[in-house]
Amino acid sequence: MAKEKGRKLIAQNKKARHDYLIIDTYEAGLVLTGTEVKSLRQGRASLVDGFVQLDQHEAWLYNVHVPEYSQGTWTNHSARRKRKLLLHRAEIDKLASKTSETGHTIVPLALYFKDGRAKVEIALAKGKKEYDKRQALREKQDRRETDRAIAAVKRRQRGA
Repeated sequence: MAKEKGRKLIAQNKKARHDYLIIDTYEAGLVLTGTEVKSLRQGRASLVDGFVQLDQHEAWLYNVHVPEYSQGTWTNHSARRKRKLLLHRAEIDKLASKTSETGHTIVPLALYFKDGRAKVEIALAKGKKEYDKRQALREKQDRRETDRAIAAVKRRQRGA
């Protein structure tokens, strides 16, 4: 069997980019059981409530929902168990020093397969205030409106 190449996205946490200011991103491996991998290969997972905690120089991923494998037996996993993240010691130490500052947290952004291995993209983030979220939405809406106006002008020029 040929080894798969590239990146196959399983789940993405779009709300995290809205709720948090992303400071730095990291790619981490995941320690998974067999039924978790099979369930992920079916493209089923949710990162919505997920977060990362550091405990005794180890990174753990909490509240990520990987549903039970449908053909699994008694060996099936629990859907919201904590999962160990595989990071380099220097990365864990850097994350630990940054999260000790107030307002900083670590959130998962994406879950994917990269060259056949399950990976999670985590981010060091700082919570946004309500007015920051509104301002970001306003900027996005303004950008969309200007793009539409430019496209309409180009269409009119081509038609004339």
